[in-house]
Amino acid sequence: MRNVRNFCIIAHIDHGKSTLADRLLEFTGTIQARDLKNQILDSMDLERERGITIKSHAIQMTYEDEGRAFLLNLIDTPGHVDFSYEVSRSIAACEGALLVIDASQGVQAQTISNLYLAIEHDLTIIPVLNKVDLEAARPEEIKDQIVELIGCAREEIIEASAKTGFGVDKILDAIVELIPPPKGDPEAPLQALIFDSIFNSFRGIIAYFRIMNGRIKKGDFVKFVATDKEYYAEELGVLKLTMHERSELESGDVGYIISGIKVSSEVKVGDTITHVKRPCSTAISGFENVKPMVFAGIYPIDADEYEELRASIEKLQLNDASLTFEPESSAALGFGFRCGFLGLLHMEIIQERLDREFNMDVITTVPNVSFHVVTHKEEVIEVHNPSGMPDQKYINHIEEPFIIAQIITKSEYTGAIMKLCIDKRGTLKNQVYLSSDRLELTFEIPLTEIVFDFYDKLKSISKGYASFDYYPSGYRQADLVKLDILLNGEKVDALSTLIHRSNAYSFGRRMCEKLKELIPRQQYEVAIQAAIGVKVIARETVRALRKDVTAKCYGGDITRKRKLLEKQKKGKKRMRQVGNIEVPQQAFLAVLKLD
Repeated sequence: MRNVRNFCIIAHIDHGKSTLADRLLEFTGTIQARDLKNQILDSMDLERERGITIKSHAIQMTYEDEGRAFLLNLIDTPGHVDFSYEVSRSIAACEGALLVIDASQGVQAQTISNLYLAIEHDLTIIPVLNKVDLEAARPEEIKDQIVELIGCAREEIIEASAKTGFGVDKILDAIVELIPPPKGDPEAPLQALIFDSIFNSFRGIIAYFRIMNGRIKKGDFVKFVATDKEYYAEELGVLKLTMHERSELESGDVGYIISGIKVSSEVKVGDTITHVKRPCSTAISGFENVKPMVFAGIYPIDADEYEELRASIEKLQLNDASLTFEPESSAALGFGFRCGFLGLLHMEIIQERLDREFNMDVITTVPNVSFHVVTHKEEVIEVHNPSGMPDQKYINHIEEPFIIAQIITKSEYTGAIMKLCIDKRGTLKNQVYLSSDRLELTFEIPLTEIVFDFYDKLKSISKGYASFDYYPSGYRQADLVKLDILLNGEKVDALSTLIHRSNAYSFGRRMCEKLKELIPRQQYEVAIQAAIGVKVIARETVRALRKDVTAKCYGGDITRKRKLLEKQKKGKKRMRQVGNIEVPQQAFLAVLKLD
């Protein structure tokens, strides 16, 4: 155990985590030059296409230093705020962290929030200044920021370039010297933390774990504490680029277990594995259930695929524990699921993965957040979906969730960012200068306002520089109304939204204009209306496709033409009574891109 080191890499998006992981694997000889490709740990096509890490990835390396062989367990983590739950799980399984900071961008919001997560878990922090070979690098200036942030000495900051491999040897030496070996007693009862799991159609569910105390052998009879299920450990091993089987693992090790589990609900991330005969007295703490921020309905395009969609989402949930879902039905879309996501990027990734990995064609409804509705009897009802709202006459008031947003930016963009936040009903809480030209703004903003396009707007007005991080701060009373969209007088519940009264009129008008472009013309006129309760606040009309029935009347009495037009009018009216309007998938997504 003295020669084992468990560490993770934390950083803001695009500061070079995955590239540094490539260099560490190359330097320790874990991967041969012929197998090397960029971002080797990002195994999903989606990760490689977008250049972002979505999943945390564990891998074991062997490093020799002064004749001693060390086992290094690296867990590479995502940088985007929507995947911060992945980061928290990786941190719970480690003793140390490499804090990677880009020498041209400096300290950014996600760097700080991930750093606080690591400090809370008492991890040893090794600061690494990456990309020092760039022309735009400002190493001395950024070093000042790092010293101010974590209070280390300037000499402790390791200069490196993950692209060229400069400084990687120093990073490995620092990992071996500074990160403590795992604390744990190999002779104590088994206590292992599950930090991830994947589904394999041949082997069942494979759980990744980190042993805190005790040891586990192949064939042991083990119990999963939270679900109280018992299994035989059919196969154990460590995670290199592929799985390597071992007959025994002991405290401090990171590995995988296969025990023929077929039902996804039987494996919970954050659960503890122990022996049936000699169980541990307490489960491992420090894992909280994730709270989803954004909710949206996911429905199969073909109603017969409902059960297949359920199975697909269950398998995805294994791999992504921050996804929550429950069944729901909609008048417009039939049966589907109400899913909870950590943010809009998370939602987009899940939708994309359903399509690629499970071949599921789905319709996603307008995302919204959960509200608290307080009735006149002082009952509090949690509403995830506008169609689940009680009648207006029973409602005393509605409370909406607020968040504390921390934005780090260059001082020249302060005015534009403040305007954006205030337009989104935000209030400025704090303003701190981190250096002469960089400052941190703290705002309190309703979550509904940032769910749609806040992040994109923030990036565009700050030329990509400003970074953003947030955490929930509770519920507040707000003047919210339910905005319904009606097509020919019929409500489309999938397009309903809960919105602040001040924004309802402009939003309703823009919705009607957008739907007019997207809904295909029918043989009859289609009225698109936005309404609050019974009051219609905006209307657009999709003109009917019409045949020129008077073409054959050339001359003669006007009544002949009128007779033909009246006949056509009756036909259109009858058609309208039986006609169904298909709302295309783009219409549901258009709401997100109204600007």
